[in-house]
Amino acid sequence: MSKFWNDKIKEIEPYTPGEQPKDKKYIKLNTNENPYPPSSKVIEKIKSMNLEDLKLYPDPDVMELGKVIAEYFSNKINDKVTHKQVFIGNGSDEVLAFIFMTFFNAGDKVYYPDITYSFYPVYADLFNVKEVKILLNDSFEIEIQKYFGLNGHIVIANPNAPTSIALKLDEIEEIVKNNPNQLVIVDEAYVDFGAESAVKLINKYDNVLVVQTFSKSRSMAGIRLGYALGSENIIEGLNRLKFSFNSYTIDRISIEAGIESFKDDEYFEKTNAKIIQTREKTVEKLKKLEFKVLNSSANFIFISHNKVFAGDLYKQLKENGVLVRYFAKDRIDNYLRVTIGTDEEMEIFIEKLEDLLEK
Repeated sequence: MSKFWNDKIKEIEPYTPGEQPKDKKYIKLNTNENPYPPSSKVIEKIKSMNLEDLKLYPDPDVMELGKVIAEYFSNKINDKVTHKQVFIGNGSDEVLAFIFMTFFNAGDKVYYPDITYSFYPVYADLFNVKEVKILLNDSFEIEIQKYFGLNGHIVIANPNAPTSIALKLDEIEEIVKNNPNQLVIVDEAYVDFGAESAVKLINKYDNVLVVQTFSKSRSMAGIRLGYALGSENIIEGLNRLKFSFNSYTIDRISIEAGIESFKDDEYFEKTNAKIIQTREKTVEKLKKLEFKVLNSSANFIFISHNKVFAGDLYKQLKENGVLVRYFAKDRIDNYLRVTIGTDEEMEIFIEKLEDLLEK
C-alpha cells in the first residue's frame, strides 16, 4: 500500500475479471467471450485502413458510428432513433462508470439485485453511492414488484449475470412506469441471445437508459466498444461528463470496426443463432448428467450438481484444461457459470464432466 494512495483507493475492493491464463492452452468458457471471430467485413476494414491516420485524433463525437447505431435500432424497433440518443464508450463497463458519475450524487441510493454483475458494487463504492440490494427469489428470479416506487435509481442486468435469467419486456416496462422520477438503467450485455431489448421504451419514457456492448454478440471483446441509448436529455448528460473527462474515448480503429459490425447484420444473426443452438444442446446433455441448469437467455449457463461441489468441479475442470467461472459467494457458491463455446468445445466440456463424475 503506497503512502500516496487516497483513502478511497486504500479501502476499495476492485472488480475481479475472469482468468486470462498464460501457463497453457485452455478451452476458455469463463469470460463469456464469443467463440466466433468478428465479421469478415470488420477484419477486412481494419486491414485496409490507412494506419498513417493514427497520427490524428479520432472524431470526439463518434458521429458516424452513432448514426449507424441509431439507424440500426430505428429499423429494428420501427421507431425513429437519432444519433443524439446514442452515447458511445470504451466498452460498456466505461459507459456504466460514466452513468454512475453523471446521474448519482454522493450519498444517493442505487438499487439492484443481490446476485448480479459484480461491477455494480464496485462503482457504488467508488462513487460513494449507497447500494441497496433486492433479493432474488429462491429460483434466482427478479420479482418486479420489489422494484416499484423506489427512492433511488435502478440498475438491472437483463439477462441477469451470472444467473442467465431474463425479464420480459413488459416486466421491464412495469419497473420503468412505477419509477417515473428515477432512472432505470437496463444493462443488456447478453440481450441478443434470447431476451427482448428495452430500446423499444426509450422514446416512450424519459427515465430509461439501455446499455449494450460489442463484446459478446458482436465478437469484439478485444476492441472495447459499448454504447447507451436513451432520451436526448439523458445522453446529453453523459456527453457533458465525457467532455469533462476524456474527449477522445474511442480510437479510429474501433470506430471503423464498430461501423462495419453493424453493417453485417446477416453474420450477426447467424453467429447468435449458432450459439443459441449450441446452448440448448448443451443444456440437454447436462440435464442427463443430473445437473440443474437455470433457464438461459444469455451466451452462458448457470449450473449446479447435487453430488459434486461446484468449487471442486471448477478446480478439476481447470486441471483438465477447461476454464469455467466460479463465484465463492453466498447463495451461488455451488454453481458454475459456463460460457457457450463452439459445438466442439462444448462436446469436450461434456466429456470432461462425464469423466469427472464417474470418479
